[in-house]
Amino acid sequence: MKSTNPIYTGLPTTIFEVMSRIAIEQGAINLGQGFPDVDGPEDVRRAAAEALMAGPNQYPPMMGVPELRQAVAEANKRFYGLDVDWQSEIMVTSGATEALSDCIAGLIEPGDEIVLIEPLYDCYLPLVLRGGGIPRLVRVTPPDWRLDAEALAAAFSSKTKAVLLNNPMNPAARVFDEYDLKLIAELAIAHDAIAICDEVYEHIVFDGCHHVPLMALPGMRERSLRIGSAGKTFSLTGWKVGYVTAAPALLEPVAKAHQFTTFSTPPNLQKAAAFGLAKDDTYFASLSGELQTKRDRLAKGLETLGFGVVSCAGTYFVTADLAPLGISGSDFEICKRMTIEAGVAAVPVSAFYQSEAPDSFVRFCFSKRDDVLDAALERLSDWLGDQSG
Repeated sequence: MKSTNPIYTGLPTTIFEVMSRIAIEQGAINLGQGFPDVDGPEDVRRAAAEALMAGPNQYPPMMGVPELRQAVAEANKRFYGLDVDWQSEIMVTSGATEALSDCIAGLIEPGDEIVLIEPLYDCYLPLVLRGGGIPRLVRVTPPDWRLDAEALAAAFSSKTKAVLLNNPMNPAARVFDEYDLKLIAELAIAHDAIAICDEVYEHIVFDGCHHVPLMALPGMRERSLRIGSAGKTFSLTGWKVGYVTAAPALLEPVAKAHQFTTFSTPPNLQKAAAFGLAKDDTYFASLSGELQTKRDRLAKGLETLGFGVVSCAGTYFVTADLAPLGISGSDFEICKRMTIEAGVAAVPVSAFYQSEAPDSFVRFCFSKRDDVLDAALERLSDWLGDQSG
């Protein structure tokens, strides 16, 4: 038999799946995978149910139902002051991961260089490699996650086709500031590069921070693709509804990739997402506010137990340093032990780097019920007591 595709054949199982399997086997509290443990707003779910029963339930338009495309355009204006034509600059996808795949498939040619910032969400590198792209990696590291201007500039060249920016950043929980965004924009413009912007956590930012899309910076409107997620914005990750905003010249080839990937997304979920995006400001404030409270609850508990807690400006995740605990082993080894012995699953941050990764940091997801977070902290307290005893 002839060989299969080398990019995906033998690709290791994602770290989320590895830790989740161990968590299931051990009956552990899973703070590894990034999803809420309660469903999102009832009125949004009810809108989906009503649209399902009212129909039609046949193929919706390939670009997405008009209601959602209009709602995404209105949200771009409402939150960021971006004027967007819903008919030529908005496309709906079956989740943000599909949107990323479509962008890379539609825009990247073999030999194109793509600038990526580590730590990487796990699908980025396989998608780039499968598209024939050449990754140029720049890293940020805990505890400050600072972007090195010289290293970033060195990653760009005349062969750079695109930069892929995850902001707010998973797993670093970093929200890139005005200096970083300006630097990225200037380099993209200087090298005539596209910016693929994964902004699924755009409404989950804390401490008065405000998300700024790279697309909103001078010179970036026509060279950016902005990806959003109804799953993250409405705590309905299983719906897999994403959307791409981009100038027509960029969106057209991406739409062709989408056409031959999923073609469409369930129409009732699209209509419900449109309903959700029209909710008033109190919803979006409560989303970030409630998650900030959960962040603080978990972070304070981890600090009390002796973990070194890293700043979290957005997303669902807190990074904690294991070094102060004095437990021997790599982050993966300690995560595995913690899952089996303490009954609490986390994810080793080293899994998000390609080489020479920081190896004493782990990521906890805090988008869980308070009683679940408290139970996890209690289990960790008991386990750490056993380690010291």
